[in-house]
Amino acid sequence: MENSGIIAGIVFQLGPLQVTNTVVTTWVIMGVIAVLGWLITRHLRMEPGPVQTAAEGVISAIEESIDAVAPGHMGHLLPFIGTLWLFLIIANLSGLIPGVHSPTRDLSATLALAILVFLSVHWFGIRTQGVKAYLHHYLRPSPIMLPFHIISEVTRTIALAVRLFGNIMSLEMTALLILLVAGFLAPIPILMLHIIEALVQAYIFGMLALIYVAGSVQSQQLTQQKHNEQIKE
Repeated sequence: MENSGIIAGIVFQLGPLQVTNTVVTTWVIMGVIAVLGWLITRHLRMEPGPVQTAAEGVISAIEESIDAVAPGHMGHLLPFIGTLWLFLIIANLSGLIPGVHSPTRDLSATLALAILVFLSVHWFGIRTQGVKAYLHHYLRPSPIMLPFHIISEVTRTIALAVRLFGNIMSLEMTALLILLVAGFLAPIPILMLHIIEALVQAYIFGMLALIYVAGSVQSQQLTQQKHNEQIKE
């Protein structure tokens, strides 16, 4: 049982519930983000110090990205998209810590994130447009398109999970193989590769999530614009 627990990455067990290292690392990252957020916002000043300046720069960059994709919806998309981006960056980079594996190298973790994005797409769409108007867009341009819309929603969710899992898993495996072959002769290039790839994958996942959510909150606006253009013609 002990060997199988090590292979499965089980840290401890509560009755039938098995808590893996992915779950532990994920909760630690969530705790770190919460504590950092509390510490940074605890003493905000009109003349910010270096930490507050860096935090404001990160928030401003996220706000600009959201506003570029979903104009007018930055206010209510920022908490979700911003937190998702921060979590992914820390999660992807956590593999650099000796003895720690990135949660995103576990398919169950990336699938959970993808499902969260899937649910958020519908939540923001319904919140913005209302239930009837949002669900009606699945019947456009014809009700016959409903099965294809549903298939598209499911497949892009699976692709979102598998893409992140595959890239982070291959990144850590590649780094491990290079270390086994070359030893510690080339740690800096491996470190830089890991950092760059981790940041790129976090950006891609967060940007895709933003695009999907933006599509749900703007579908009614796009339909209205097309309708107005047809009337003008």
